Amino acid sequence: MKKLTILMMGLAVLIAITACGNKDSKTTPTTTTSAATTAATASPTATTKAAAGGQEVVLKATNFQFDKTEYRIKKGESVTITLDNSQGIHGASIKEFNINLNNGNKTVTFTPDKTGSFPITCSIMCGSGHANMKTTLIVE
Repeated sequence: MKKLTILMMGLAVLIAITACGNKDSKTTPTTTTSAATTAATASPTATTKAAAGGQEVVLKATNFQFDKTEYRIKKGESVTITLDNSQGIHGASIKEFNINLNNGNKTVTFTPDKTGSFPITCSIMCGSGHANMKTTLIVE
């Protein structure tokens, strides 16, 4: 029984240490680029309109950072936020809007009802840089 407990604890520690530190990118190259993708990557504050008329934000997560320092959206307009894990295993939490994205729940659509700056943090313990994995959602 002790051996099994020690084995399980070791496995849990191993998973916690390696969750975010995956050096192999498992992304596949994309051969087509849409106008929305180009607009979303054009500047750190770019936000595109989704096909259904709402806003769209893609949070691209790599080892210990998100791809942008801030994301801007409009108050009162529907927004779809998608988590894209490019490296490692990450989550995204926006507590003020009760949003928690992870590998099992990568997309959420909501309508922001207040303006301000709201922190987005990684919600999955991903390694030594986890505490610094932050960005900001700005609702105008």
